Amino acid sequence: MPLIPAYQKDDALLADIRRTADHDGCHVWWLGQSGFLLQCNGKHLLFDPYLSDSLTKKYAATDKPHTRMSELVIDPAKLDGIDVVTSSHNHTDHLDAETLLPLFAANPGIQFVFPEANRNFIAERLGSSDLQDFASAVGAGSGWHGLTDNRTVEISGFNIHGVPAAHNALERDEQGRPKFMGFVVECRDGTNHPFRLYHSGDTLWYDGLVDILKPFRVDVAFLPINGNRPERRVAGNLSAEEAARLGKEIGAKLVIPHHYDLFEFNTEDPAEFVRWAEEYETPHVVLKLGGKAEILKE
Repeated sequence: MPLIPAYQKDDALLADIRRTADHDGCHVWWLGQSGFLLQCNGKHLLFDPYLSDSLTKKYAATDKPHTRMSELVIDPAKLDGIDVVTSSHNHTDHLDAETLLPLFAANPGIQFVFPEANRNFIAERLGSSDLQDFASAVGAGSGWHGLTDNRTVEISGFNIHGVPAAHNALERDEQGRPKFMGFVVECRDGTNHPFRLYHSGDTLWYDGLVDILKPFRVDVAFLPINGNRPERRVAGNLSAEEAARLGKEIGAKLVIPHHYDLFEFNTEDPAEFVRWAEEYETPHVVLKLGGKAEILKE
């Protein structure tokens, strides 16, 4: 089957990002799977990018092929101007060496945010026995920030707060630090308006999630919709219905779905999310691949 085409990609996508940088307000682009580029006040934060075919190659000769559905929007080596990048957990579509290594090389001052519990695994995934040594080698210096829940760091104009995620369990290391996380990010536009965005990472709905998120008064929630089906033999996520309902319960002013249209065995029709969002009267938008949304402050 032909790949789902990107709305815009490569040089056209880069030109749109650069052209928008001078505008007031905040903007987001969907880069596929769970990857979003946030632009606010001239700064750029990249959530959980997966911009390679590493998983398709890895599983090509197995009984669980990761057959790609959609185009790659950009070569990570060309994606410059990035101030911060996140990895919410250790699965390759959220922690991909074939994405991160060229991204680091293209952005020598980049800051990297990840669950502190995963520090050693990340060092190994990226080809080093020591994450700080690796950071110095690629020019990122000390810009590597391990988060736990209930901790906030300020990086390049973004306040980033760690939120536990359940994928499928609320798994923690021996020191009680979560291995799966989401992030609430606060930034301010050129007129000093604050914006708060929640990127879920990969998560199921768990007791206490609404209580954690509601006080943030989230403007935008990026939520997965591919669901939790044991026959897929992978950890699951919110369903389309749950994503629409969670957005409503936390009072998000806008919900943008993710985690679909990448692999044939693990996806969901975004129309199902739209159906439930309309049922619950949850404000929402479904972005095209490489497409952009402007975040407006009420």
